Amino acid sequence: MTPLRYAVVGAGAIAQAYAQALLAADDATVVAVVDPRSEAAEALAEPFAAMAYADVSELPGDVDAAVVCTPPSTHADVCCALLEAGVAVLCEKPLAVNLAEAHRIVGAAKASGSALSMASKFRYVPDLIQARSLVAGGLLGKVVWLESVFSGSLDMSKRWNSDPDVSGGGVLIDNGTHSVDIVRYLLGPVVEVLAVEGARAEGLRVEDTATLLLRTVSGVQAHVTLSWTVDRMADHYLVVTGHEGTLELGWRRSRYKRRAAPEWVDFGTGYDKIAAFSNQIANFSGLVRGREPSLVSIDDALASVAVIEAAYASLRHGAGWIPVPEATA
Repeated sequence: MTPLRYAVVGAGAIAQAYAQALLAADDATVVAVVDPRSEAAEALAEPFAAMAYADVSELPGDVDAAVVCTPPSTHADVCCALLEAGVAVLCEKPLAVNLAEAHRIVGAAKASGSALSMASKFRYVPDLIQARSLVAGGLLGKVVWLESVFSGSLDMSKRWNSDPDVSGGGVLIDNGTHSVDIVRYLLGPVVEVLAVEGARAEGLRVEDTATLLLRTVSGVQAHVTLSWTVDRMADHYLVVTGHEGTLELGWRRSRYKRRAAPEWVDFGTGYDKIAAFSNQIANFSGLVRGREPSLVSIDDALASVAVIEAAYASLRHGAGWIPVPEATA
């Protein structure tokens, strides 16, 4: 079987990780890289012996699929152009900077019949997949509380992420999108959100530290800590607690402890970014082939945008708890 012909759109940092995954992919070969910066496009294209282009409008007609790695403010235009040309699209999170643009992308996918998915790498981490099974199977009893932490000490001042006109926001739309999708994956839809901004220690135009409280449809409360400035130096990024036990997902190992058990039980080996990207590419290729559904559905993608949009409404207006509108394809 001839591998699917992929284009990588955007040649920045996240595209480098995709390139590593695509180099090892069984059912994908990169034939094109798109970036208006010719040197960056050519450098990323070189290991694949692919062609470099300045704009998606220049892509040849035999491209099957594209991974969109451009900044969020461009997602709607880039994705719609690709979908309208009959190219399947795997778009880096967030799908869009607001719900209106997200629906525009989904509408283009429906009209063209081309496959669409939002990239959300943690859904492809084996530890998280197993954690979902353990939680659903009742290992922890009734889940009461979840904590998600994504924090680090980074200089974001010269990155596009700190320009709200390009990024759509700060750490909330960046790392918060991961937390929101993890909560939905483990515990179901988020129905209310409250957001509070921390001090802007870096003096950016966007929030660099924020706290999110999420309430799920089943009544579970999730506490999300996000920062580009403060490194919590935690060895785990997720804790789920129920009345019968606790589960931790870590960067190097994952484990759980039942309330009555004397010891923790290891069940995973941690987070491997390139492996997660490889699993994601394999799943998306399966979607394009019509062999399997995406682990991230269109409704999942729209829901993540809806929650983040509601979070910014809470953050900007000090409005407390904000209901999350239902967003479906």
